[in-house]
Amino acid sequence: MGLPLHIYSQAFDGAVHDFFSPIAHLTWAMLLESGAPLGTDSRFHIISAEPRATLVTQGADTVIEHFEQNQNHNQRYRSTESPFALLKHWQDKLIGEVSLPESHQHLPFCGGALGLFSYDLGRRVERIPSLAINELTTPDMAVALVDWAWVIDTELQQAHLLVLGDEAALSARLAWWQAQQAKTAEPFKLLSDWQASKTQSEYETSFNTVQDYLSAGDCYQINLTLRFNTVFSGDTWAAYRQLSAQNQAPFSAFLQLPSSTILSLSPERFIALDGRRVETKPIKGTRPRGMDAAQDKQLADELSVAPKDRAENLMIVDLLRNDIGRVCVPGSVKVPSLFAIESFPAVHHLVSTITGELNPALTGADLLAATFPGGSITGAPKVRAMEIIEELEKYRRHAYCGSIGYISAHGRMDTSITIRTLVAELDQLYCWAGGGIVADSQADDEYQELFDKLGKILPVLAEL
Repeated sequence: MGLPLHIYSQAFDGAVHDFFSPIAHLTWAMLLESGAPLGTDSRFHIISAEPRATLVTQGADTVIEHFEQNQNHNQRYRSTESPFALLKHWQDKLIGEVSLPESHQHLPFCGGALGLFSYDLGRRVERIPSLAINELTTPDMAVALVDWAWVIDTELQQAHLLVLGDEAALSARLAWWQAQQAKTAEPFKLLSDWQASKTQSEYETSFNTVQDYLSAGDCYQINLTLRFNTVFSGDTWAAYRQLSAQNQAPFSAFLQLPSSTILSLSPERFIALDGRRVETKPIKGTRPRGMDAAQDKQLADELSVAPKDRAENLMIVDLLRNDIGRVCVPGSVKVPSLFAIESFPAVHHLVSTITGELNPALTGADLLAATFPGGSITGAPKVRAMEIIEELEKYRRHAYCGSIGYISAHGRMDTSITIRTLVAELDQLYCWAGGGIVADSQADDEYQELFDKLGKILPVLAEL
């Protein structure tokens, strides 16, 4: 059994950004925000900081730092074991299993693991050559093990402070929270134009190489991305607040890591686990929003029946059915929703839903390890697509196309695919966009789609 759980609840009718602001500057401060209007994927926000321990993976090494209570020093360990196995071990050791009281069974998180699983963590799952330039310090995995969190329920307009420990720990955490004050920060500002990692001509050359691989039968689909970077000054939290308001994304997140900051406006769920029920919701298929209601509906209707986009989506559905099938009860994997339209401020997306029942002997960390990275941002078959991505993309993806999420001590898990995601390191800001390439894709259309996807990111930051 894990630590005892104590809960303090209060009414909440304010703004989550104002609520989080007093701790936004703290290292390891984390906000997982359901930024979309209230709906099935947009009910809860999760906030935490001051972790019990952290696990940071760079390449083959994972450093575990355990912040001992009532001691003047931290315990540091280094390991080359699987990061997913280490996460499972240390969460069991420091947090354990926790039961929520009947009155709070609806809450998604009660302490456990929160953090980032970068795309390049996939190198610990699959054997991928190391060709792309690795110039950022953002870790392959940066996970906090937390023994407290605020969970904000936007449907019932309540905020719950959940603390693992005795009643004194709850009182101490509440007093600590009330003592926090937002810092006055320098306004956010871009200091240069965005620079793409490839020109349009260079992108088209990579696109043609992808087509050659598709024609040769290496893959059915390959996800090809571009990276953009610029110089900035000022407060990344202020930038995130504006981006979140403009994008209204259900899987948004702001992570203040030791050497970088992650600003994610993701519309896409990767893997969720509730009890034994597994769900994944890949996005494949995109159209821009229309200039008026009639054009907007026309674009959505066109996407819903487009043969290319449906074929692209179905390829990834099949890949993910296979991925989760490896860890689910045989015969339990289903596709309850195929080719649904979900609309966001910048684009319409084609979304499918795959479900299954997790093998009773396995946990959320096992599920994540078996499916990582998400197939919707690699292509199919996954491993060969990742090899081709490594050959064609100039820079590593880092946080982009990885996942952000939580594994709660009571067994629930939810993770995003980190698309529409930015990384800030020192005075540099990085952003990516990509899309799945299939045999009948057109280079001009795919190139334009990159900018459609960033339509509520790059212009928003330019105006700050």
